[in-house]
Amino acid sequence: MTNLRWRKKQTKEVKKSTPNADRVVDKKELAIKKRETQEKIQKLITVASVSIFLGVIFAVPVGYLTDNFKYGIMTVVAVTALILSYFYPRTSLWTFLVYLPFNGTVVYWLGDGNTILQISKDVLYFPALIRLVVDCKKQKQPILVSKVIIPGLAIFLTFALLTFVVVNVQQQFYISCDLVSERWVIGPDGRNYLYPCREGSPVLGGLLGLKVLIGYIPLIFCTYYLIKDINCLRFMLRLMVTVAIIACVLGIIQFWFLRTGICQGTRGASGDDLYKATLAAKCFVGGSLIYSPEVGMIRLPGTFVSPWHWGWFLVSNAIICFAASFSEVSKWWRSLGILALSLVFINAVICGQRLAFIAVPLIITVLIVLTGQITNFKRFIPIAIVVGILLAVGVLLVNPDFAQQRLQSAINRWNNSPPLLFIQQQIEYSTDRYYSFLGWGLGKATSSARVFWPVIFLETFFAKLIYEMGYVGFVAFLIFITSLVYATFMVFIKIRDPNLRTIGGSFWLFMVIVAYVPYWYPLDTDPVGIYYWTFAGVIFRIPVIEKQQKEQALAQSDNPRDEKKLLKLKRKNISLA
Repeated sequence: MTNLRWRKKQTKEVKKSTPNADRVVDKKELAIKKRETQEKIQKLITVASVSIFLGVIFAVPVGYLTDNFKYGIMTVVAVTALILSYFYPRTSLWTFLVYLPFNGTVVYWLGDGNTILQISKDVLYFPALIRLVVDCKKQKQPILVSKVIIPGLAIFLTFALLTFVVVNVQQQFYISCDLVSERWVIGPDGRNYLYPCREGSPVLGGLLGLKVLIGYIPLIFCTYYLIKDINCLRFMLRLMVTVAIIACVLGIIQFWFLRTGICQGTRGASGDDLYKATLAAKCFVGGSLIYSPEVGMIRLPGTFVSPWHWGWFLVSNAIICFAASFSEVSKWWRSLGILALSLVFINAVICGQRLAFIAVPLIITVLIVLTGQITNFKRFIPIAIVVGILLAVGVLLVNPDFAQQRLQSAINRWNNSPPLLFIQQQIEYSTDRYYSFLGWGLGKATSSARVFWPVIFLETFFAKLIYEMGYVGFVAFLIFITSLVYATFMVFIKIRDPNLRTIGGSFWLFMVIVAYVPYWYPLDTDPVGIYYWTFAGVIFRIPVIEKQQKEQALAQSDNPRDEKKLLKLKRKNISLA
């Protein structure tokens, strides 16, 4: 084997003998890069022009038929985004992650709550997904990035499709419920049974329910190929930290507008209206909210459509900002990560959501221990002190009793409606209303499917699965999600790099929380329904990134033994799960 030092010496001698060679090579490389840049710009201009032209062609009849120019503009934007997302899938996915927290604000402030705009983010996702699948097929790269999850995923998809075909499609051929006088009948066993009839469009409602249930699972695959190396991973974390800072600042402004009276909120309402979130009370950003200080009721939506969505965004970003802060190599971005984490905590205090108020500080504490960062926590003490002062000035000094009020409100809500009792009631409701062993059909308990048929509102995910897919579908989901948690855990424990281990551990904890905590329905809603599968893709990619870093370190070494290690590492196939 050729000695590495000898090769470097030979390279230096060649360079000395050809002093102008580097300049010639540099000129050729610059010319090639310049030509490639010009070609990329020309391609972008061509694709954008064709996209806009096609968008206008479709927009004219849409605007004419609906008699609303807004729908015409929306059509142009949608068609343009669809085409550009297919040709530039990676840029589209980055845009998708940035747009996600502001989708609710766009829907209710620019689109007046238009149903179509609620799925506008998908024009950035699905074309990019199709393009990445096509590229992987051409390059013969695996689409299923972990073999461990294949059996569980196959079982879950099988029962999801079986429910759609057997229940939803069958219901489509029933007679209309308008022609049935009595829907509930008593069976031989004394239980109540529903007379089979059709409400709305079960097929369309089922398709939307299927999309909500499994549509974002491919983000595991997308993220795996989106994060090429350590620089892409850092870019992703920095991007999400920046988005968190912007969203949290807007949330604080929203609270300030309500507090100072710039926004009325639900002040002055009477009866039950004091305790109900309403779009009529929306303020500055986001959708429906409650702000009734006379009864101590506050539920802020931030930039999302409802307070619940905002609460889960804060929980998600507590983990994202922690991972970014404690794995960052740049002091500047480390400081911004701590700032973002502090803003998340402030919003968890002022938003009025019990989930965020309790979960955010608890998750941060668990992450410090789980990732081993308790030994490095001292370097963040000065920043934490500064942020603590800002918190005291911004919240406590404005109203010294505010934090105590939020804490007392959370305790009162817990006592009045214990989560375990609430979950039990939800599951009992699902099981008492029997329709078939495969449930009532996909989309029947999915709120976004209400545009196609009447839906029932269940506030816990397990109860929702039982209602839509029956016990069989619920067990199939648990098999799949458990295999995914196990696969990501096996990857996480093998990570040796401390920074990458912090990222993997933080994301894995989030996956465990969402998978097994039955309270509410996070996988059905933004942002958790997006972040969950995205984080899984990041965890599966981390071993590849760690391998790249090892190869780079060995390649830059002058030790001949490291050259042997490098060759051995390149020959070794790293198992992803």
